[in-house]
Amino acid sequence: MDMIIDFLSNGLTRASGWQVFIFTAVVTHITIISVTIFLHRCQAHRALDLHAAPSHFFRMWLWLTTGQVTKQWAAIHRKHHAKCETEEDPHSPVTRGIKKVLLEGAELYRAESKNLETIQKYGHGTPDDWIEKNLYSRFSWQGVALMLIIDFMLFGVIGVTVWAVQMLWIPVTAAGIINGIGHYWGYRNYDCPDAATNIIPFGILIGGEELHNNHHTFGTSAKLSSKWYEFDIGWMYIRCLEVVGLAKVKKVAPEPKFAEIKSAIDMETLQAVISNRYDVMAKYTKSLRRTWSQEVALLREKAHFEDGFLKSAKKLLQREPTKLEAPQKQHLSEVLAHSNALKTMHDMRVELGLIWERSTVSREQLVHQLQDWCVRAEASGIQALHDFSRRLRSYA
Repeated sequence: MDMIIDFLSNGLTRASGWQVFIFTAVVTHITIISVTIFLHRCQAHRALDLHAAPSHFFRMWLWLTTGQVTKQWAAIHRKHHAKCETEEDPHSPVTRGIKKVLLEGAELYRAESKNLETIQKYGHGTPDDWIEKNLYSRFSWQGVALMLIIDFMLFGVIGVTVWAVQMLWIPVTAAGIINGIGHYWGYRNYDCPDAATNIIPFGILIGGEELHNNHHTFGTSAKLSSKWYEFDIGWMYIRCLEVVGLAKVKKVAPEPKFAEIKSAIDMETLQAVISNRYDVMAKYTKSLRRTWSQEVALLREKAHFEDGFLKSAKKLLQREPTKLEAPQKQHLSEVLAHSNALKTMHDMRVELGLIWERSTVSREQLVHQLQDWCVRAEASGIQALHDFSRRLRSYA
């Protein structure tokens, strides 16, 4: 009887409380890394190729700790990108509400996994070998049951708590936090077409997925960090795997390159500007903020706008103009009517954005339009716009 009680209390390992805590932290981290490297970057987006050894390990580990089927996960995530922030998005807080996605993200995932049309349309190219058909997909819940037995054998009754934490880790962090908060709150490096945000600049706890705005801007990039102060631990592991020949990176986000400032825009400059359009618009937003700081005192003095009104206008000025609703456009126009500099920069931002959207215009015409844009920007008398145009001429 004493042996049974001792086993229930301590399991086979007789681990201390701190040892159990460390074990739980390590195994949940492995699960996160398996999701971000294998399911997300490798399977859903094809940003890298994995050697069979880590690929099979990740599949086995995910079977034990999540019960997720690779084809279902990849299909649902691809649909999320294809239908982002629309009614067809499987888990958008914009259409379903932040509370729904944050608290019931796993339920939304399970509901979409039963949609055969989604799986057939978006689930192509995922593993379809013998072990996938006869074990991982066929007996998905048995893996997590086996994990429960392992945890119980290792630690006794407390092992059930360890298992519960493992089972909650992905539904809370990925299905809830990333799909919820990652489209609701945070900062944005790039004005990508949807509401994706970077939650924090340090992607450690959730494997780098915290950098969600970067990911939605460059969806097929294996690296999720983009600024010097951002850290993507998933990318660190990918580089380690690549060094030892167990991974091959296929694509990362383009990094802008610069040469001497050209007096005239040519085809090479046009291509560089279009390829780096997100960086271009991010820098333009920075120029807008610079001009705003110079004009805001004038706006207070001339128009007597309240600080709250101006603060809202500043945020609207930095957003993509086509995304603004009618009341927001009216709000912004009231401010722009009192500042020629801000109105000029706002209007020229719209013009600049049209350059890479004009699919029916020839390359030669686009070169001419970009050259004309730069000439007018440098003759505008607005220092921030002049400096931005000179930078634009140096993209290579």
